[in-house]
Amino acid sequence: MNRKKFCQLSTSALISAGTLGGLQKPLFAKSNYQFNYVMCSAMYGNFKLEDILPEVHKIGAHGIDLWPKVHADHREQAAAMGNEAFKELLSKNNVKIKGMACYKLGPFGLQNEMKYAKEVSGSGVTFVCAARGPRKLQPGPEMKKAVAEFCEKLKPHVEVAESLGMKIAIENHANSLLHTRESAMWFRDMSGYSDALGIAFAPHHFEKVNLDGEKQGELLRELDSNVLYVYAQQYGQGASTSMPKKEELMQMPGRGKLDFQPMVKSLQKMNYQGPLGIFMHPYPRGLPILETVQDITAEINHSKAYLDRFLEKVT
Repeated sequence: MNRKKFCQLSTSALISAGTLGGLQKPLFAKSNYQFNYVMCSAMYGNFKLEDILPEVHKIGAHGIDLWPKVHADHREQAAAMGNEAFKELLSKNNVKIKGMACYKLGPFGLQNEMKYAKEVSGSGVTFVCAARGPRKLQPGPEMKKAVAEFCEKLKPHVEVAESLGMKIAIENHANSLLHTRESAMWFRDMSGYSDALGIAFAPHHFEKVNLDGEKQGELLRELDSNVLYVYAQQYGQGASTSMPKKEELMQMPGRGKLDFQPMVKSLQKMNYQGPLGIFMHPYPRGLPILETVQDITAEINHSKAYLDRFLEKVT
C-alpha cells in the first residue's frame, strides 16, 4: 500500500467517524504551518528570467513554476540560453524549478520535459496539464469508464515520473474529462496506484460547476493526498474578455467573491505540503498582469497575506 492509498483510507475512516469536521484545531497540521508557495512565472508574462527570479523569495516562494507560451515565454527563454546558463541563473538566485505548466504537451508528452527539468534543477518538480479523453461528459457510467481508461493509459508515464523523482498533476480544467466533483473523486480512486500522480486543484474551474468555497473545502479533504498542486485563483470574466485592470484582478484571492477560508483550513488540516501558486489570467494571454515586476510582486503578496491570515497558529 502506497502513502496515497493509506491517506485515503485513513481520511475516509475519520470522515465516517465524524472526527475530521468537528475538530477545533487542525488534525494533521504542524505548529506554525505555512504553505509551500511557488511563483507562477505566467504572472510576469514576457519579463526576463533575470528580472523575475530575484522576486521568488520576495513573495515567500520556495521555487518557480515555469510557464511556456502562450501564457508566458519563460520556458522558451530558458531553452534559448541553454541548459548550463539556465542552471547558473537558477543557482545564482537560489531558486529551484518546482512546477512546470505543460498544457500543450499533455500528460502523454511529458517525458522529455521531465528529463530536462532533472538536468537543470533536479528532482521534485510537479508537471501540470489537463486530462486527455472525452470532453464535457456528465457524471455517470460513461464518465467513470473514461476516467478509468485515462488512468490506465497514464501508467507508463507515471513510471517515468517515479524514476526521476517527479510528479504529474492533472488539473480539473473546465470542459475537460476531469472537471466535476465526481470525476475528481473517481480520478482519486483510480490513480491511487502511485504517489506520483494526482490532481492540480483549480478553484476557478470548480466555481464553474457551482462549488462555492465551503464545498471546495470539503472536496479538498476528500481528495486529501491526491492533491499535488493548488492554484489560488478564482473565476473572473477578465480571464477571457478585455476589462479594466481593477476588474481583471478580481481573479486574485482576496479581491473577488470566492471565500478561500474553507480551502485554507482544509489544506492546513491535511498538512498539505505540495506547491501552491497564486495565479490569474491576464487578457490577452502572455502579458504581465501589471506593468512592472515590482507591482506584480506586490499584488501577489497582497493575495498571500489574505490566504495566510486564515492559517491557524498551533502552539
